[in-house]
Amino acid sequence: MPADDALRDRLVRVGAALLRTESPGALSLREIARRAGVSHGAPRRYFPTHLSLLSAIARSGFADLSDQVRTALRAGPEDPRTKIKTIAFLYVRFAAGNRGMFELMFRHDLLSSGGELGLRDASLPLFRLLTELVAAARPQAAAEPAEPVPAAHPQTAAEPLPAAPAEVTAAAIWGTLHGIAELWNWGSLTLATAATDPAPFIDATLTAHLGPEGPP
Repeated sequence: MPADDALRDRLVRVGAALLRTESPGALSLREIARRAGVSHGAPRRYFPTHLSLLSAIARSGFADLSDQVRTALRAGPEDPRTKIKTIAFLYVRFAAGNRGMFELMFRHDLLSSGGELGLRDASLPLFRLLTELVAAARPQAAAEPAEPVPAAHPQTAAEPLPAAPAEVTAAAIWGTLHGIAELWNWGSLTLATAATDPAPFIDATLTAHLGPEGPP
């Protein structure tokens, strides 16, 4: 690896390591440079702005989460419902064990700063995987996307609502899991329900969007 690339990667690794004990607010260029053992101006050679360095660190978080998911899926059963459950639990567990990194990965100013930082796109491979698994777990729904119900023919109790397209369901699952992760980290779910584990909320989310889990 060229020396420039090695130093660039070291700055990112140092920033990621700092997040294990500090909040994203501690990720100043000067502090990262100090911990990397370089001059405080050195990061500017690779990251022209503070946001560009933060984005690179956040992308490393998505890469870490994706690596964990790939490893877990390779070691687990092949059925798509189980794979979705594995991703769901890993997502919430990652958020709980990497609170600083998780916060940085979804920081509004980084996500909304334009395509040049590439952070928003970093989440897309994992989302596409989730969408594919949802489609595989519900092949009939994937083949027959939901259509609007005419106002003259309202749904009745005997006519269940058609399933949403796989991409919509995957987004709904992701959004709910993200909310569970945030509320769990804040202690709000424990306060409201006295729960000591987020597992029941994850299971309820998957049942709501995918139906009851079948026999193993």
